[in-house]
Amino acid sequence: MKYKGKILVTVMVGMLTACATSPLGRNQFLLMPEDQMNEMGATAYAQIKQETPVSGNQSQAAYVRCVANAITTTLPEKQSWEVNLFEDNAANAFALPGGKIGVNTGLLKVAKNQSQLATVIGHEIGHVQAQHSNERMSLEYATQNGLGLIGAIAGQDTAVKQGIFAALGLGAEYGVSLPFSRKHEAEADIIGLQLMAKAGFDPRESINLWVNMAAANGGEPPEFMSTHPSNETRINGLQSKLPEVMPLYNKAKAAGRNPSCG
Repeated sequence: MKYKGKILVTVMVGMLTACATSPLGRNQFLLMPEDQMNEMGATAYAQIKQETPVSGNQSQAAYVRCVANAITTTLPEKQSWEVNLFEDNAANAFALPGGKIGVNTGLLKVAKNQSQLATVIGHEIGHVQAQHSNERMSLEYATQNGLGLIGAIAGQDTAVKQGIFAALGLGAEYGVSLPFSRKHEAEADIIGLQLMAKAGFDPRESINLWVNMAAANGGEPPEFMSTHPSNETRINGLQSKLPEVMPLYNKAKAAGRNPSCG
């Protein structure tokens, strides 16, 4: 009875704060407490570092951190972000709740300059800013004791653990296909454009980044966005938003935000 009561209290407390609004004004259902999402993100990140080699290329790692830091320093929430470059040929990147960012070495072959890299990093941070992982986790595990999910991450490779990684946006790497929805992708694209523009990266390079992505993948979306909008749809969406974000870019440049990451 005590255990059932604990679950009930957890769910009831979560329900009181379940109604939220995304940075773009969309209504959301967020059941998971922020500190719990941060703990799950940190635990998942620690496991990734154990399983995937961190690149020993200090120059490339510094470059990635420079781009990421330029973006994170513009965020309203002041927290430290851990950024690592992972030795992996997949053109991939991710950001997790709790201030964790990962970029694969393979992405550097596609993102040809700092603004193109900022496009991807800004997009991934956009998912975190909009709490998309929380939104998916809330829908997937609303009937489970959320406190048990943290322990599941560090345990054996179970369906629950795979589901958690998938909800965090890491499904493709862990054999589970639960990608961000097109709604989430479009939202992260817009937030990412805003973030990179505010940091002084040229949002027009987002178009070139996706042209490169299309070329590198034979016209198909990259693996980590396998069910996302087509490259043409994404490029058209980004182009339509450029008039809205270019003033942010111009304002950042006027204020002296001129990243020089290499």
